[in-house]
Amino acid sequence: MNYRIGIDVGGTNTDAVVLDEHRRVLASIKTPTQARSGDGVARAIDLVLEASGIPEAEVSAAMLGTTHCTNAIVERRGLGRVGVLRLGGPATTAVPPFEGWPADLRDAVAGPAYVINGGNEFDGREISALDEPAIRAAAAEMRGVVDAIAIVGVFAPVADAHELRAEAIVRETLDVPVSRSVEIGSIGLLERENATILNAALIRTLGDMADGFARSLIEHGIDADIYFGQNDGTLMRLDFALRYPVFTIGCGPTNSIRGAAHLSGVSDALVVDIGGTTTDIGVLVDGFPRQSSHAAEIGGIRTNFRMPDVLSVGLGGGTIVRGGEGDAGSATSVVLGPDSVGYRITSEALAFGGSTLTATDVAMAVGRLDIEGKPAPEIEPSQLSAADAAIRRFLEEAIDQMKPSAAPVPVVLVGGGAAISPAALDGVSDVIRPEHSSAANAVGAALGDVAGQAEQVFSLRETTRQQAVDAVRADATTRAIEAGAEPASVEVIALEELPVAYMDDTVIVRARAAGRLA
Repeated sequence: MNYRIGIDVGGTNTDAVVLDEHRRVLASIKTPTQARSGDGVARAIDLVLEASGIPEAEVSAAMLGTTHCTNAIVERRGLGRVGVLRLGGPATTAVPPFEGWPADLRDAVAGPAYVINGGNEFDGREISALDEPAIRAAAAEMRGVVDAIAIVGVFAPVADAHELRAEAIVRETLDVPVSRSVEIGSIGLLERENATILNAALIRTLGDMADGFARSLIEHGIDADIYFGQNDGTLMRLDFALRYPVFTIGCGPTNSIRGAAHLSGVSDALVVDIGGTTTDIGVLVDGFPRQSSHAAEIGGIRTNFRMPDVLSVGLGGGTIVRGGEGDAGSATSVVLGPDSVGYRITSEALAFGGSTLTATDVAMAVGRLDIEGKPAPEIEPSQLSAADAAIRRFLEEAIDQMKPSAAPVPVVLVGGGAAISPAALDGVSDVIRPEHSSAANAVGAALGDVAGQAEQVFSLRETTRQQAVDAVRADATTRAIEAGAEPASVEVIALEELPVAYMDDTVIVRARAAGRLA
């Protein structure tokens, strides 16, 4: 028997599940996330192995979804120092690399940055010849100063020969990881540059996390292939993840969406993931999360790699409830959060002997939630009615923001705080609460689909439409195989062709391919 362990490390809790070879959930557990995330992962492995009773030797794959990289950016810690080579002189000297970055993030990441002659026009013509001696000189100056290099060519998605040559020159001098922008972001120089710099800064960050995860598995006698969740709801093999750690950003909500689809059997719906502090709402389309068309802002800087379309709102099981007292109590008189007691819920909420009214207390008092050994808290009836109505209205308004139309849609409720939601919601055709829903994020991490994405800009004056589509399909397929997919199982599951505004006969072609674990 080949088993899989899926683990999702969140800010409050670490969830773990065991799936059998038929993707059935055998056991799921939830344990508090610890200050040292490796300790929390080790504890989660202990608990889920005990709950499932499976032999450690029969675990063939271990999947990890983590907010580690996101937290490193937000908290400005554990990031590598990045040297930047922008291939765009003399055309792009007006705005230097790191322009517009928050000062504290720039201080944590910024190494030497150079604007070097090179790069291309939108139609592939060279802006200027690549200045190879300048690249060699810059690489020599960065020796011992940086942890990674980001190489960014103007219009590299159209023609990436300069990036490839610059990488080869850098590797002659430096033994550090190199991130090329054409592999990270889309058209748009500054956003693509920002995303590439973040990717380079996170290589060491994710490497430390991966080392801790691998040690935890070895200590438990598990010899398994390691995969990381990425932001489109699929997996990538460890070596691929260490090249592209920025793709793990946003994998938490997408894991929940994928897990919700698997547990519920629904392929098209809204997924509402209610945690301790926030509620994340995503759109499930053909079993995968809908991707956002907007530029993603991460840690205060704009990037342009694709992220899931998720709405996060301040409502969770630990959300503090204020107001609504008295006979005139109404939903409008209730204030929900935005603060939460978080992990302190077991000491501060009314149900646990504390003095703070939370959304969990409301759910217990109206009979939607039963916590073993804890009686439902006593709440003044008008306040209880008003608070429950406020929670319902809050969720309905958030769901309306993500609905594709005014028609009622099914909603899959997951997450540890799902019980705070009423059983019926306006504008919702069906509220589904699947078994193991509290660990949907870990289920999503363990499912096992591996994907690759590709995107390129083409001038149709030089390339036919079919040649452009075929090239991007092939690139996406190759990336899926590199990420760990079985070659024979890979299929292109999404294809987009978009005209570029103000650029005649120029198109962006995007493709995503997915397949089973190799």
